[in-house]
Amino acid sequence: MAAARRARAGGGGGGSGPRFGRAAEPEPAVPQGLLRLARRSGQLNLAGRGLTHVPEHVWRINLDTPEEAQQNLSFGAADRWWEQTDLTKLILASNKLQSLSEDVQLLPALTVLDDVSNNQLTAIPSSFALLVNVVRLSLAGNQLRELPADLSAMRNSHCWADEFLSSPLSVYHWTLISTGLRQLDCTKNYLETVPPKLASMASLEQLYLRKNKLRSLPEFPSCKLLKELHAGENQIEMLNAENLKQLSSLCVLELRDNKIKAVPEEITLLQKLERLDLANNDISRLPYTLGNLPQLKFLALEGNPLRTIRRDLLQKGTQELLKYLRSKIQDEAPGPNEEPPVTAMTLPSQSKVNIHAITTLKLLEYSDKQAAEIPEAVFDAVGSNPVATVNFSKNHVLAEMGIPGTFLSFKFGSCCLSLCANRNNLLTALPEEMEALKRLHTINLAFNRFKVFPSVLYQLPALETILLSNNQVGSIDPVQLKGLDKLGTLDLQNNDLLQVPPELGNCESLRSLLLEGNPFRTPRAAVLAKGTAAVLEYLRSRIPS
Repeated sequence: MAAARRARAGGGGGGSGPRFGRAAEPEPAVPQGLLRLARRSGQLNLAGRGLTHVPEHVWRINLDTPEEAQQNLSFGAADRWWEQTDLTKLILASNKLQSLSEDVQLLPALTVLDDVSNNQLTAIPSSFALLVNVVRLSLAGNQLRELPADLSAMRNSHCWADEFLSSPLSVYHWTLISTGLRQLDCTKNYLETVPPKLASMASLEQLYLRKNKLRSLPEFPSCKLLKELHAGENQIEMLNAENLKQLSSLCVLELRDNKIKAVPEEITLLQKLERLDLANNDISRLPYTLGNLPQLKFLALEGNPLRTIRRDLLQKGTQELLKYLRSKIQDEAPGPNEEPPVTAMTLPSQSKVNIHAITTLKLLEYSDKQAAEIPEAVFDAVGSNPVATVNFSKNHVLAEMGIPGTFLSFKFGSCCLSLCANRNNLLTALPEEMEALKRLHTINLAFNRFKVFPSVLYQLPALETILLSNNQVGSIDPVQLKGLDKLGTLDLQNNDLLQVPPELGNCESLRSLLLEGNPFRTPRAAVLAKGTAAVLEYLRSRIPS
């Protein structure tokens, strides 16, 4: 079959000379021994050979009859050219390539074009989109001014591997699975914009745009899974508040060495943010509410003309910075025995609720009040304002009277995206009225007293993250969980699960399944340590046939 395919492609003769109508030009030498080895191994390394273009016979390595065969040399069994392995890996790094031929499509079995970094490429041939098997592509350190949107059409449902996700990314590198790009690295080119089609890829988790010529961040209308955004060393002057609102899953935001002058309040909507690097910009002040980001562990601000933060404070580390920012919020807030001034924009029921957070950040916060119930006045304060995030953490809320379901469903049914009621609360159940929260994508119920998985959660189709660690949950329903086809993170650590149902392995949307700290015997700790994909595979193997 392989021989017939090559014959149909015109590979019966030498075919390595110039095509009809193309001017003959000297081709850089590629040792025949290297080509012979590539035919056996499927890998060809041409890095650092001073190539100004890729010789045509490299593109046609699996089509043309080798030079040795034309010279009627005898072949051993291991060297029979008609049994050669199709080229799957091609390395072209550190040459002088100014362009790549459309002939790259003659290598349909290519899975890794790693890498073409540190050349002089100004464009990428559209035929790259035809390489449906490619799982890795590196193009860093070139002279690209734009990216073709049709690259997003590259798909591969068989070649994705976890090791790519854990490997360091220093080049334009992506890993492809059946749903599209997970990682995209465009470092060190001349990009001024990013194609909207690429910035809208729903599966994208890591995006590297460092060392380009961007003046603003792209919009991310569909990147709900984006966890890391690296855009340092560009020319970004402004952070668009609307763009930030779209990054609800972001854990890392790196924007150092730009020209940013202000940080909008909306940055505090990034409730999962762990690292924020704003070093060496033109920022003169920060929103004090930045100190309330619950997951923030690293904040870099050096090299900015900050007016309210002393230099010695910057040197004390992130936790001291966050503590200082929180103290400034308290300085501006009314004392415990005084009410804020009543104005035409203030209602008595709003006196202990941060109205500014509701109107500008779409955040209703009533946390750390040591309250046994959430007063109705808190909900009344919302008025007609849409609220995306509700935070009732660090109280002593009881299930019987703590979270009034009627208010949740009535006030937030069409808009609430995130609900946090963790830490120090005493919840054992959730109100059934919560099933009206059809857009809720994140719920944090850790450190409560749930003994069973809250059944109402099975009725929330938009859920992407369920955090139920440090409770007393004894069982879960894998069939109903599978119905939550957007669920990516399920944290059940430190509960009372005596067994993990094998059918949980069918929940293929799960990317992070955390089960440590439960009393079940299987899966064993060694399986859990291998990560979510291994655990799901193990569970599937135990489903009765």
